[in-house]
Order: sequence, then C-alpha cells, then structure tokens
Amino acid sequence: MTYSYALTQDLTWQSAISWQQPDTPFMSYAYWQALTDTGAIGQQSGWVPLYVLIYKNPRHNDNGDASNNYQDNLPQNLPKTDTFENLVAVMPLFIKGHHQGEYVFDHAWAEAYARYETDYYPRLVTAVPYTPVSGQRFWLAKGAALTTEIWQAAIAAIDEVAKQTGASSWHGLFMQHQQITAAKPLSLMSPQLLERQGCQFLWHNQKLTAAADNHTDNNTEDTSAVQGINSFLDFDDFLTTLTAKKRKNIRAERKKIAKQKLTCRIKTGHDIGSDDWDIFYQCYAMTYAVRGRRPYLSAEFFEQIAQSMPEHLMLAQALDEGGDIIASSLFFYDDPKQKNATLYGRYWGCLEEYDSLHFELCYYLGIEFAIDKGLAYFDPGTQGEHKLIRGFVPTKTHSLHRIYDPRFEPAIANFCAEDRHYMQQYRQQAHEALPFNIDNMPAFKG
Repeated sequence: MTYSYALTQDLTWQSAISWQQPDTPFMSYAYWQALTDTGAIGQQSGWVPLYVLIYKNPRHNDNGDASNNYQDNLPQNLPKTDTFENLVAVMPLFIKGHHQGEYVFDHAWAEAYARYETDYYPRLVTAVPYTPVSGQRFWLAKGAALTTEIWQAAIAAIDEVAKQTGASSWHGLFMQHQQITAAKPLSLMSPQLLERQGCQFLWHNQKLTAAADNHTDNNTEDTSAVQGINSFLDFDDFLTTLTAKKRKNIRAERKKIAKQKLTCRIKTGHDIGSDDWDIFYQCYAMTYAVRGRRPYLSAEFFEQIAQSMPEHLMLAQALDEGGDIIASSLFFYDDPKQKNATLYGRYWGCLEEYDSLHFELCYYLGIEFAIDKGLAYFDPGTQGEHKLIRGFVPTKTHSLHRIYDPRFEPAIANFCAEDRHYMQQYRQQAHEALPFNIDNMPAFKG
C-alpha cells in the first residue's frame, strides 16, 4: 500500500469521516476545538498549526513549491486538499519559534546552534500543546492501523514543511511506544529519526503481587493489565502495599488537612458550576503569577471544555473553615470502560498555602477517585520524585527527533544515545526507592 499527503490549517477533516476513539481525552476533537477556538494554538500563541492528512492511493499528491515565509510563520503554497476521500490518518504539526508548553527540553541544542550563529528557529513539533501525557499522535480512521508506510508519508510531509519554512528540526513528543515501533524501520533514513527517553511516575490500581507489574510503561510497551484484576478496594487497601514507615507518613500528611480545619471535596462533569470554574481559574492563574508568568490557557478554554467534554472532567477542591474555596486541582479521565483507563492530573493552584494540601488535592484524592471509578492508572503529571515515595512507579516516556543540518546531527545523535543510557539508570535508581513492601515491589523493566 502506498500513501500520499496533503496539508490543511483547520479542523474540517474531523467531521468528514468516522474516526477511532482517541486513546486520551487530550486527542479528542472537543479538546482540540477548544484549543483552536480560544487561541491556545494559533499565530498569537506561537503554536502555528498544520494538519498532515494521509491518504491511501490512488490520489494525486499535488505538493506545491511552498515559499519560505517564516516571518508570517506559515508557508504560503501548502499542498492543500479539498477532499477527504481515502483519508486514513491525520497528524498535528506545529511551526514554533519557542519551546513553551512542551516538557521535553532541547534548549541546549538551540544554544549550540546559536554558538555557531545558526538559526534553530523555526522548529517543527508534533505534540498535544501544554500536555505532557504519553499517547497517540495520529488520528486514525476506523479500520486503519498505523504502519511504517503511513509514517513514511507523514515524514515526507514534515520534511516538505521544514524545507519551505527553513525549520531546523522536528520533535514528536510523548509518543506512544507502539507508534515509535512503527517508525523504527525508518530510523536510519537521512536525516535520522532520533529517540529520546524520559521518566514520569504512574500509579497502578492493582496489587503488584499479581499482574500489576505487567504495565510499567503506560501507553507504551505493555498494555496487558486490565482494570478490575486485583484492584484496590479503597485507599487503606492501597496503603497495605507500602512499607510501614511510608504508610505512617502518608496517614500523617492526610491528618494535617483536618488539623488545619480544611475540608476537601470532588465534583465531576456538569456538577462543576460556573462559580467553581471561576475559583479554579484564579487558583490556576496563581500558579503562573508566582513565577511572573501568564497562564497558557484562558478562562474561555475551560468554559468551553466544561460544556463540550464534561464526562472527562473531575475537580478537587479544598475549603477553609469558613467554607471558602482556597485551592483547586483539575483532572481529566478516560471512560472507565476503556482499556487501561487512566486518570490524568493536570492543573493545580492555591490562593493560600497550607501544609501537605498539594499532596492531598493532587495525589491522594486522585488515588481515591481512580479506585472508586475503577480506573487502571493515575498519571499525576510530569516530573517530581515526591510522587515516587507516594507509590507512583517510574515510567518510560518516548520522543522522536529529526535534525536537518548535517553539521549538528551527529553530535545530537550522540547526545540522544547517552541521554537514553542516563535515563535508564535514573529510572532504575528511582525504582529502587519505591515505597512498596517486598511482596508488592514491581519488576524493573528498563
């Protein structure tokens, strides 16, 4: 089977054919429509979007001679399409002049380019903006499967956009392992597809004495674990898998909430009212304000997803003695019937500081919610060894990179190889620090 591609700048393709269910809420059309409608992606944010449309042949691939117009952030003569017949896959592609909202860091590469007075910008990025969650980076038509040939067509499109915009590189971030595997046969093409690996921390709703250690790479190598098999009955049941010292520490942290005369509650879906969203946004914006920055997402973005995807939203709140909300934490979650259904901790903020409140609102209430809903996993967000000692397992993440300047590619390829080795050592050391008792320690899988 051969494939061709075209490019578009809008989302009209979403309603053209039937698509497979996205593997996370962040690849849902409602989420991307909200990003688009509220300016989270677009010229002003510096996330200038293109969508690579992959077609089964026969289809005429009318690739134009796009002119370099980086000043306006877009090539002028895109290989466009006005038909969706034989469309099988779509991949997002952003033209960027910065690194904000990515969470896989290549600043050192940019600095190396600058030392040699070479432009590193623009650069091309395939990712869910502002969202360090591993998952699919293609939308697939029903009945379609991601193949090496589809990847080959996507890379041809990426290369064409890079040529016409003068982009230095392409970065595919937080990619599902199966998608990395499909691209592997192309890894030695020129330029190379370079893999980087990272580490995040994932909570498992499964006693590890049984099958829970089947899944130490969420949305990646092994997705054989099934929710409901040896899942926890409640939070105390989870605590029985930890060492006595760690159980004691967590219980002490949770007791501090009541001692400070705070109460916590959870709301989901349409039960989250407009007042709740107003207070949440104040909390969310405060997280950025203390760093002297503006938030990535607007209040209008959250208002829109509250209406368009309420079935995926959970809000945890902390109230003071007077009943005023002083902290909020927003979570997304998969349909509990979905394989490997996961809870995702995304946005947190507080109006007043309280001891251990972050742990309660962002981790412990999330664990309770995952158990109650029968979700298999809980992804609390990027970075943080403080998650490790609370029962979140080190988890491998993946990204792909393509460097177009042959003067820099060998050094960056060497960096990626060394970084993969370093990250494997880091994950192993983190694994050794897990708080589980000997009967519940998962196997380390690299």
